[in-house]
Amino acid sequence: MLVGSHPRRVAVVGGARIPFARAHGAYASVGNQEMLTASIRAVVDRYGLKGARLGDVIAGAVMKHSSQWNLAREAMLDSGLSPETPGLDVQRACGTSLEAAIAIANKIALGQIDAGIAAGVDTVSDPPIVFGKAYQQLMLRAFRAKSAGGRIKAFLGLRPRHFKPHYPGTGEPRTGLSMGQHAERMAREWQITREAQDELAFASHQRASRAWAEGFMADLVVPYLGLERDNNVRADTSLEKLAKLKPSFAADGTLTAGNSTPMTDGSAAVLLASEDWARSRGLPVQAYLSFGKVAAVDFVGGEGLLMAPAWAVPRMLADAGLALQDFDFYEIHEAFAAQVLCTLKAWESDKFCREKLGLPKALGAIDRAKLNVKGGSVAVGHPFAATGARIVSALAKLLAERGGGRGLISVCTAGGMGVTAIMER
Repeated sequence: MLVGSHPRRVAVVGGARIPFARAHGAYASVGNQEMLTASIRAVVDRYGLKGARLGDVIAGAVMKHSSQWNLAREAMLDSGLSPETPGLDVQRACGTSLEAAIAIANKIALGQIDAGIAAGVDTVSDPPIVFGKAYQQLMLRAFRAKSAGGRIKAFLGLRPRHFKPHYPGTGEPRTGLSMGQHAERMAREWQITREAQDELAFASHQRASRAWAEGFMADLVVPYLGLERDNNVRADTSLEKLAKLKPSFAADGTLTAGNSTPMTDGSAAVLLASEDWARSRGLPVQAYLSFGKVAAVDFVGGEGLLMAPAWAVPRMLADAGLALQDFDFYEIHEAFAAQVLCTLKAWESDKFCREKLGLPKALGAIDRAKLNVKGGSVAVGHPFAATGARIVSALAKLLAERGGGRGLISVCTAGGMGVTAIMER
């Protein structure tokens, strides 16, 4: 039963995360549960929640072992919160923790809970490596055998081919193409140049470097396993250096390691609450999460795999009664620089907005000076399920420091989906 007759405003109290690390580096010795626990515990410590019973903790990972089927609950149990706090696993690819934040927000708005934590984690360094179906069936035959002889007979069927491991990838099952190959197709369709991609990547690194130098990240990032800051950020990069990199996904392509998101390990968490709950505990209200929207496209039928935010955002703007230009900050996840530029170009296209979105004219351009002002995923890194919580936490702080305003969040995901949100103060 839904409680409350009127939706409540949802406050974003604030968030915390561990530094985002290059894959197979600083966090190679730990997995999802340890990293997720570290970020949730950082929020618990920052806001004095030790022993507190929250309404829910919703979190997830894109790449996880089958043994982590109760990941959110297990991480919560080690975080310092009351054991009476529930935990829920979710997964919507790269939009996982933004989806988690929207789910927590909906529960708060409806009066089902007063406060909760949304979080996400991913590690490329501890992938769920599995073996083939034939080896699985052989092991099951041995397990089901009624005698030692039966088990031995099953194991006599072992062959060297059974030990060939299967590594998880980021390819799309329905196309067999990687995300980078799909993004390369999008860049060609929308005529996004290599130079434009490198310029966006360079700006991302410059802004992320400045954010660290100016102390913006100081209370958002907690040291972990000897790492004190994101180690993907390259303060010394330049357009000249980026221009020398070879294409990564096609011999004649425009996407490179420099203008694409690096493989990254990390986690992030954010605390959301009703205004009354936050104020009764003397906690800040940095911003409000006011709208959320998800959309999907037929990427097998011809739409760009990572273009779904181009549909989700205008539908959300219609819900909110806002124009694309009515924002002080735009946090657009940089899966690839090309993806961001394709989306922006689509919103500027009368033809696309009329034929695809059913709008009378283009949404128009945004002020690029307001885009990813503290750096984006190309520079900071992208532990898949953690990116949404990172963005919500950073945007809440931006709005709080500004003293007011509005921010738009847009995250593309695997499977041709997009998760978007609006935050205000």
